Amino acid sequence: MKITRRAFTAVVAGAIATPLTHVRLAGAADKVVRIGYQKYGTLVLLKGKGTLEKKLEPIGYTVEWTEFPGGPQLLEALNAGAVDFGSTGETPPIFAQAANAPLVYIAHEPPAPRGEAILVPKDSPIKSVAELKGKKVAFNKGSNVHYLLVKALEEAGLTYEDVESSFLAPADGRAAFEKGAVDAWVIWDPFQAAAEVAVEARELRNGEGIVPNHQFYLGTKALVDGHAQAIDVLIEAISEIDEWTKSDTAAAAAELSPSVGIPEPVLVKALERQSYGVKSLDDTVVAQQQNIADTFFKLKLIPKEVTIADVVRKGKA
Repeated sequence: MKITRRAFTAVVAGAIATPLTHVRLAGAADKVVRIGYQKYGTLVLLKGKGTLEKKLEPIGYTVEWTEFPGGPQLLEALNAGAVDFGSTGETPPIFAQAANAPLVYIAHEPPAPRGEAILVPKDSPIKSVAELKGKKVAFNKGSNVHYLLVKALEEAGLTYEDVESSFLAPADGRAAFEKGAVDAWVIWDPFQAAAEVAVEARELRNGEGIVPNHQFYLGTKALVDGHAQAIDVLIEAISEIDEWTKSDTAAAAAELSPSVGIPEPVLVKALERQSYGVKSLDDTVVAQQQNIADTFFKLKLIPKEVTIADVVRKGKA
């Protein structure tokens, strides 16, 4: 199915949880870093700690935070000028770049291929990815798991068209999965870990050996071009949160639990599958991301070819 830029923009715009009219658009003279975040991950921990505000205060910046249900929605807000910075998985920035969003890759986290998986109900007769042929599979369109599904099917000798795609955000995907409305669900942590614990969902295939599952930190071109010092402070603050989470996973899980509504033991399971250590993008990571973009163009999931290297921040993260 061919997805035009207009259609893609309409889909993700309609899925934005926080209306853009509720977000103050900062002018060029305002020293405000507007950060989009998701319920889970380093940025929500950074928000909770309040350390970024303290670090930015000496250079005259303030921070505004806006929550989004997923990476595609966050990057549509970035494209609309409603946020300046955010974090997503591998696939959302490719869709956004194809829709001419003014984004720049600033940094990334190391691969975490076990942090996403294709799940089936515990009693499902499906034992392999090859057995998904003709089955209904739920996933969040344009998210990191979109690519996992493509590569897992390819590995099993199937094509993307061999399954019936059901485009559902995480909450709706979980509901459909539990009701038996779909045969499989492709999802990322912590929703993956929650399903494994709560309903004993069975892992059919994770990303090991077929996808890296990077997390990327992205900003607008205006932010990168005009606010380098603020970006450096922001990446430093993220790095500190990373080190804390890696060294004390239980404490990080305890802090995350109230905001995501997931029990601490489940979050510990998810955090242990995450990777840590903010880095700038090297040639290998750029090439991996380019391969995803090329794959999606061949499948006609994005309307044009994109060149990842054109939108990577040069130099240090």
